[in-house]
Order: sequence, then structure tokens, then C-alpha cells
Amino acid sequence: MGEVVKRAYKYRFYPTPQQVEQLNRTFGCVRKVYNLALDARTRAWAVDRQRSTYVQSSAWLTEWKRTEELTFLNEVSSVPLQQALRHLQAGFAAFWGKRSRYPRFKSKRKSRASAEYTRSAFRWRDGQLTLAKMDAPLTIVWSRALPDGAEPSTVTVSRDAAGRWFVSLLVEDPTVTPLPPVDTAVGVDAGITSLLTLSTGEKITNPRHERADRRKLAKAQRNLSRKGKDSANRAKARLAVARIHARIADRRRDHLHKLSTRLVRENQTVVIEDLSVRTMLRNHSLARAISDAAWTQLRSMIEYKAAWYGRTVIAIDRWYPSTKTCSACGRINTAMTLGVRVWTCPGCDVVHDRDVNAARNILAAGLAER
Repeated sequence: MGEVVKRAYKYRFYPTPQQVEQLNRTFGCVRKVYNLALDARTRAWAVDRQRSTYVQSSAWLTEWKRTEELTFLNEVSSVPLQQALRHLQAGFAAFWGKRSRYPRFKSKRKSRASAEYTRSAFRWRDGQLTLAKMDAPLTIVWSRALPDGAEPSTVTVSRDAAGRWFVSLLVEDPTVTPLPPVDTAVGVDAGITSLLTLSTGEKITNPRHERADRRKLAKAQRNLSRKGKDSANRAKARLAVARIHARIADRRRDHLHKLSTRLVRENQTVVIEDLSVRTMLRNHSLARAISDAAWTQLRSMIEYKAAWYGRTVIAIDRWYPSTKTCSACGRINTAMTLGVRVWTCPGCDVVHDRDVNAARNILAAGLAER
């Protein structure tokens, strides 16, 4: 019997005015503690060349709570504040391991408003969730059932830019088990005209979610730009823009979930390219289309679902010439430009669809690497 998968179930909820006030205060305190700890750890390294730890930052938090200017930190649950320090520690660990950039300060306007509660900071009873410092349970819309007997180990509350409130419950999910093995493997070539091209020859259409709402979004953004700074009308216009962005993101996420689940269920091995999306976004003529395709999000979904269901994901080197290599004879066509969609191999006269050929080469390279 394998290890039970921990899975997050996310739901919308509708807080009371008192809960809104308490949660907004908690979000502000979480952001304040994170920024204070980041500043203190940065100065400790700059001045004394000392690499601070989570334990030290936790001790600093105790001292900050005793000062007169930061006494408001005592008005919220201490657990989300401690979790913020743990997240900062994880950010530094990723930076030291060269997996990410140096941690950045959280902005009031741009950073995600969220707070994480561990088991000691909430009460779960008869399917009702009550957070620390609150008298009443959250009014959650149970859009799908939790696994039978599930007990949340961590609860994350968040508010998005469109003003919607969400609660994410991390539970052990015994229903997620490895799928029966299959003999199929697939190579996946990411694109813009087609979202994905498979080595089987299938092309998956790019829904272009952002382009579908582009005119509506542009109109809302023009309306926002005409409003006075810090006015009530500007706040309303900003919310209208955020709601359009949220609708685009929701549709995109739903499509990627369905697509990634299908690829993992149908194939034992999925071979993808190790694309550097951040570098590709520097191409300003393609940046909007690349962002809308959300290749990084799709890759993440494929990888964690493959781990859940006992499948294998192989990422081949981004510099491998999958597009220019003939999948029939192996000859590299160095003269091919980006505009060429169909080409004939000079060595064996086989006619190739550019994307299908690339997907077949990706599959062959991945299987050889394995």
C-alpha cells in the first residue's frame, strides 16, 4: 500500500462583515510579519554575513509583538504569522538551492491576500469550519464532497482581486491511487496556433481564453484609466477589470485540468520539452499569446497528476532541435525558418507537419533518455 496522497479541496465561502474585518486584519499582519522578517534577514546577511533561520525569525516575532508600534499583531491568530515565517524560510531554501530568485517583499496591492491555519488554529466539527479568533463557522459552498472521514490538516483562506473569498482544505485523499499500467507513451509539443500537438498526430486547439474577452477587457481598462486616483469610482472600475481577469483565469484553469488529466490517464509516459517560458516572454510580439497558453501551469498539472497516478513525466533538453530534425531519417534541416509549417526532408523526401514531427522527435528523445 503506497503513501496516501495529500490533496487540497478549494471552495468559495461568504464571510460575515465581522469575519471580513478579522480576515483582512489577518492578511495585513501576515504581510507585515513576512516583510519585517525578510528585511531583518537581509540586513543580518548584509551587515554580519549571518544566514538567519526560521527559529531566529520566530524569536524576532515574539519581540516585535511586545513593542508599542506592533502591538496590533496580537489581535490576530499567531499561527498564520508563524506560517508566514515558514513560507519565507522555504523561499530562502529555494533561493540557496538555485531554484528561484531572492524572496521579494509583499505588496499590499499586488501580493496574494491569504493566511494559512494549521490544526491548532481551527475547529472542524460536523462538517463545519471555525477559524481561531472567530465565534461562528465559515459559510462554505460545498461544490463537491470531501473524501469520507476526511479531516483537514491545514486550512488556507484567501481573497482574490475580484473580491471572491476561498478556503482550501488540505486532506489525505485515499481515493487517489495509481492507475492500471498502459503501454502507451506520448510526446507533447507546446505551441500557440495549436495549444499542444501530440506525437500521435492529434492537434489540440488553443481556446485563446484571453483573446475571447480582449475587447471587453480593453473597454474596462479604458474606463478604469479615466477614474480619479483613490476615488470610489476607481475602486469599482478596478473590480470590474479584476472580474474579467478572474473569468479568463477560471476558464483557462478548467481547460488545463481536463487536458492534463486526459494525458495522464491515457499514457504511461508523457514526454515534454523543458521550456524556459520566462525567457520566451521577452519576445514582446508573442508574450501575450504565450502567457495565455499557460504552458508552465499545464506542465505543473501534468507532473503532480503523474505522481498521483503512477505515471512518468520526462522533460527533454530545451536545446534539442526537435523541430528541425527529420523524425524518419534523423537529418537536421538547418535552413528552416519559423514561418515554415510543412517541410520535405532533403535526405529521405518525407513530408513533415512541423509540429507533429517535433512531437515525434520529443517522444523518441525522451524514451532514449529514459
